[in-house]
Amino acid sequence: FPLLLISQASLDDLNQRLETPVSMARFRPNLVVSGCEPFAEDDWKRLRIGDITLRVVKPCSRCAIPNVDPATGKRGKEPISTLNKYRRQGNKIFFGQNVIVDNSGEIEVGMPVEVIE
Repeated sequence: FPLLLISQASLDDLNQRLETPVSMARFRPNLVVSGCEPFAEDDWKRLRIGDITLRVVKPCSRCAIPNVDPATGKRGKEPISTLNKYRRQGNKIFFGQNVIVDNSGEIEVGMPVEVIE
């Protein structure tokens, strides 16, 4: 999928459950949004940022890569072990949403995000 969207509130919620907080870089999102409740992005269908409309396609199932610290390259058990306790559905662990762009344009840091569906 072209883009991965995660809310800062979702990462904050995860970090409250971890002994050692992790950075958003572990999840490699293209879009980080703020000003919503943790995991609010799970219920979004369409978003508007400026002139761009984004469509939420599906939750992002996570592999083990977030367990690798991007600063050191060291692999651990977190954050996937903790996510497994409360973000598991079936045999997959979800964190973030895969989104596609309905129309092209530019997005800048700080632009407001409008949930339209």
